[in-house]
Amino acid sequence: MSTEFTPGSALLGGMLIGLAASLLYAGIGRIAGISGILNAAIEQPAERGWRIAFLLGLVAAAGLWFAGNGIAPRSGFPLGWLLLAGVLVGFGTRLGNGCTSGHGICGLARLSKRSLLAVLAFMGSGIGTVFLLRHALAVLP
Repeated sequence: MSTEFTPGSALLGGMLIGLAASLLYAGIGRIAGISGILNAAIEQPAERGWRIAFLLGLVAAAGLWFAGNGIAPRSGFPLGWLLLAGVLVGFGTRLGNGCTSGHGICGLARLSKRSLLAVLAFMGSGIGTVFLLRHALAVLP
């Protein structure tokens, strides 16, 4: 199976993400913001069950997809860079009160101005970081 980008796979993936977010919101009235779900699973024991099931489902689905297609995930970047990136993303989601799924998918769908500003901030930061690392510092290929 090819791992190259295609508009069809992007459209299908986006539709499935939107469907999952819509079903969670319609089903139990919760927003599918992954950082919020993870944080509450750790800090709020009252509704921990569905949150852990949701997070395990995300990990299991990715594992099943990779196993079924014989494709091993790879990034080409050193583990230290990946860990640093993960810590920075975690810090950013706390600072911005949400992540790409909470603000970018659910917040924009609800026409939240706060989410629009958050999306503009994290997309702008990402674009600026790639430009800096790839062109100014020549760290990325």
